Amino acid sequence: MVSTTKMDIDPREVREFADKADRIRSELGKRIVGLTDVIEDLLTALLAGGHGLLIGVPGLAKTLLIQSLADLLQLDFRRIQFTPDLMPSDIVGTEVIVQDTETGEREFKFMKGPIFAHVVLADEINRTPPKTQAALMEAMEERQVTSVGERYALEPPFFVLATQNPIEQEGTYPLPAAQLDRFLFNIWLDYPEHDLEKRIVRMTTTRKQVELSPILSRDEILALLSLVRKVAAPQEVMSYAVDLARRSRPRHPGAHDFVKEWLSWGGGPRAAQALVVGGKARALLDGRSEVTPTDIRAVVKPVFRHRIILNFQAEADGLNAEDLIHRLVAETPAPDRSAAPKKQRSVFSRLLGKK
Repeated sequence: MVSTTKMDIDPREVREFADKADRIRSELGKRIVGLTDVIEDLLTALLAGGHGLLIGVPGLAKTLLIQSLADLLQLDFRRIQFTPDLMPSDIVGTEVIVQDTETGEREFKFMKGPIFAHVVLADEINRTPPKTQAALMEAMEERQVTSVGERYALEPPFFVLATQNPIEQEGTYPLPAAQLDRFLFNIWLDYPEHDLEKRIVRMTTTRKQVELSPILSRDEILALLSLVRKVAAPQEVMSYAVDLARRSRPRHPGAHDFVKEWLSWGGGPRAAQALVVGGKARALLDGRSEVTPTDIRAVVKPVFRHRIILNFQAEADGLNAEDLIHRLVAETPAPDRSAAPKKQRSVFSRLLGKK
């Protein structure tokens, strides 16, 4: 679990990163129109050191967003198009026979696959069979892969950002719950509003793609991943995150009645961990060195979307995961932190659908 111990954190580091985060948002705005909340969730997931699952219909700039972010962070980027005939070796790599030009001797040599990158885009991950999907499991959890009994470490930082198309389900293979749980965030993309869509059309039909100015280096990103862990998480905020996870489980004695009625399964321990580390990253993005309950609430949707499983009754009643997450937040008591930052309160207002 994430430690609650308050560590020394230099305020200058926090301010410097907040400034760089603003520059990242500004640079992304040169290529990406709108998607403000999506960008914030994606930055939060990466800063927290986790993987992200992006779900949206085609044409919403999922691939462009991920590649642009990798460019800004100066990270090695690989895209893997998941198809029904993709094999595990196509992702991880394979052993090949090579011949020494001097001695003439032959030996097996491991040829690395596209998984050996800092940012891996698993495009339409649900279009490949479970055997190939499983090739990602070890890499996502252990940051290593195994081939012919040999283990190969993946150079940090390592992020898997997968995409799914929610429209077509024929010929797809839903990800198992165990693999979904490896994704820190589930990020939903929706159609843009009218004015934003006009800007998108104007931008993409009148000029070429603009060049972005790199902002962070690999070493700086590794330092930031360490900095996130130093962000303080007060005991009451930690307890709040755990309460949200536990009250989402229908078999837990403290579960809400609506949870028992409409959910088959709730979030496990990884949900509470994701809430805390995601809250830490969100606080750092906002230029603060301590997590508040509003930071936890700001990440609760991407954390729980793929971790709660609705039962038949919920589907019959026309409910979805968003409805139940909204109610879970509304009915779970939060610690009184009246000095919560105004900016973060506005995030919670959007979460509850308030104007």
